[in-house]
Amino acid sequence: MSVLSRRAFIASFALTVGLAGCASSGGGGGGGGSSTRLTQEELAEVPQLDAFQAVQRLRSQWLRSRGGNTPQVVSDGMRQQDGIESLRRFRVSDIEELRYMSATEATNRFGTGFDGGAILVTTKR
Repeated sequence: MSVLSRRAFIASFALTVGLAGCASSGGGGGGGGSSTRLTQEELAEVPQLDAFQAVQRLRSQWLRSRGGNTPQVVSDGMRQQDGIESLRRFRVSDIEELRYMSATEATNRFGTGFDGGAILVTTKR
């Protein structure tokens, strides 16, 4: 293999790996931010919505059932009894941040009963 063809192979390999990394680093659907967080700045783009509608529009994958289990909602440290429907009670203008936790993260932090993960709501207190 000549030096020139070896360089071309290395360059094409590096490009392929780089593109594969970009394709798999899943954005959340929308604002281009973190796939596990919705910040106040992102939420400001949809001020007329409630938290459920904002998540549905900006990070819809958070609402998908995982093994038949939907995420639980925890607001300012308190688990909400209505599951993801409780997100409808929060106005986007009252929210500092929304964060998604996987089932493993949520179970480690809060205990059992988080098989679908958790959506954490931090309000502007």
